[in-house]
Amino acid sequence: TSTVITMTSHHWLLAWLGLELNTLSILPITMKLHHPRATEATMKYFLVQALAASLILFAGTLNAWQTGLWTITNPGPTTTAIITMAVLMKLGAAPTHLWYPDVLQGTTLNTALLVSTWQKMAPLALLYMMTNPPTNLLLLTGLLSALLGGWAGLNQTQTRKIMAHSSIAHMGWMLIALTTSPQLTTLTLMTYMIMTTAIFSTLNNSATKTISDMGIAWSMSPTIMTLTLLTLTSLGGVPPLTGFMPKLLILNELTMKPLLPLATTMALASLPSLFFYIRMAYTTTLTTPPNTTNT
Repeated sequence: TSTVITMTSHHWLLAWLGLELNTLSILPITMKLHHPRATEATMKYFLVQALAASLILFAGTLNAWQTGLWTITNPGPTTTAIITMAVLMKLGAAPTHLWYPDVLQGTTLNTALLVSTWQKMAPLALLYMMTNPPTNLLLLTGLLSALLGGWAGLNQTQTRKIMAHSSIAHMGWMLIALTTSPQLTTLTLMTYMIMTTAIFSTLNNSATKTISDMGIAWSMSPTIMTLTLLTLTSLGGVPPLTGFMPKLLILNELTMKPLLPLATTMALASLPSLFFYIRMAYTTTLTTPPNTTNT
């Protein structure tokens, strides 16, 4: 309901209400495991989201004070900048991404899936509705997210943290698509959500918490093992698979506008994340436990 409220609102207060409800509704799901890690994750999530929501409320009030309007569609430049920053914090895009891996690590795989797919929709809807989003800011944070998501993910052994960094990198691609074409962003979001759901379900099915746990997938179900391999390579954006389509289209858009350096950097930024997907795929399909080490 909260996602729908935010998506259908024309008024800043209603949008803020939807986001606030969104945060409040995920909290009990996160802290259902009565475990210190879960409590910590819930606290982190709550503090970050509450801060971002209050920033949005502040920006909306500021906008009403300056223009006398509460409409979302055409805010002033100051309002736009503040709101974009708040939304990026809600989405867990770099440079405000550090809460995100910790929150995912503290919850179950199912909750992590919820946080990394469904919770993205309401904040993104706000960015869609602003008619003139700050292009340079979005391009910069998009590039940063793609780079940081790839680099920081290389260092992880926990599958949930890897998925968190993968999500940050995908978020970067989405933000960059948002500056050129909203339809393309929708396509990227849809493919990302489908792939993430697939990978989280397979991880959940085999109760996989770390990379070395992935080696036991073949003994449980060879079919799921093969599908995991395909899903992981698709997430990395390997050509014959679906995950390649949004990346190709976004790079195409960037080269049509004269943004070649950005397009090149984005293409290179997806290589580190491809490396850790392939490492996961390798552990899943090509090794027999318990003899494997992560290196």
